[in-house]
Amino acid sequence: MHAIVVRVRVDDLGGAQARLRADVAPRVAQLDGFVAAYWLEPVDGHGMSVIVFDSEEAAHKAADGLQPPDGVTLESVEVRAVVASA
Repeated sequence: MHAIVVRVRVDDLGGAQARLRADVAPRVAQLDGFVAAYWLEPVDGHGMSVIVFDSEEAAHKAADGLQPPDGVTLESVEVRAVVASA
């Protein structure tokens, strides 16, 4: 398994969370190889998510297509191997 670790700056917290629940999360769940995703609460305007895929190829393909919603700016995107899970 591989995960995309995404760091963002959130300018419009209420709007971003509404778009995340209504559009982003359901769209991500439909991606090829999707396993699970977690969006963490922003701290001081900076948020993070971890999106897990069943293969490195699927993770890279998803990472290449990331488009944040309005009010959110990508700071970094990394694809990493999952070394353990529980």
